[in-house]
Amino acid sequence: MGSTRAAIRYAKAVLDLSKDSGTTDAVLQDMKDIAATLTGSKDLRVALQSPVIKAEDKRAVLKDVFKGSSKATTGLIDILIDNNRVHILSNVATSFVDLYNKSQGVQMATVTTAIAISPEIEAKVLAKVTELTGSTDVRLDNIIDESIIGGFILRTGDTQYNASIASQLGRLKREFSNSI
Repeated sequence: MGSTRAAIRYAKAVLDLSKDSGTTDAVLQDMKDIAATLTGSKDLRVALQSPVIKAEDKRAVLKDVFKGSSKATTGLIDILIDNNRVHILSNVATSFVDLYNKSQGVQMATVTTAIAISPEIEAKVLAKVTELTGSTDVRLDNIIDESIIGGFILRTGDTQYNASIASQLGRLKREFSNSI
């Protein structure tokens, strides 16, 4: 929990800095790249969390991987390394994107399905999320997870609606176990 609060504080500071310097769009893209890279690379995540790897080696790797990043982003990396907090870089990046979206009035929704959703279904989901949240600018992220078997899981903000087949089967299993 503490690392999440710290990540939000760092993200807020970088967002304020990028707004003051007029580089918000560049920093936003950097943060999206950082989040995607760290999500996709287990080796890099492990290296950043390792106490065995020296801080300067972590700095060199991150500067190489994210070369061409904005001044605010490279400054963030330096500060996180100097403060022994580089392991929360991924959380800072996702917090930055969330804070940016909130500041722009964008409501993000995630729908998890077993297969990709069609444009017609996506339009219906967007309309429902708009109705539920009252936000006029809603963006939808479709995550494909075959383990839910069918149905969907919709997340928006702190609200989750689970209509997956896997969830329903689990509920049915618990009911049978309790009745025996």
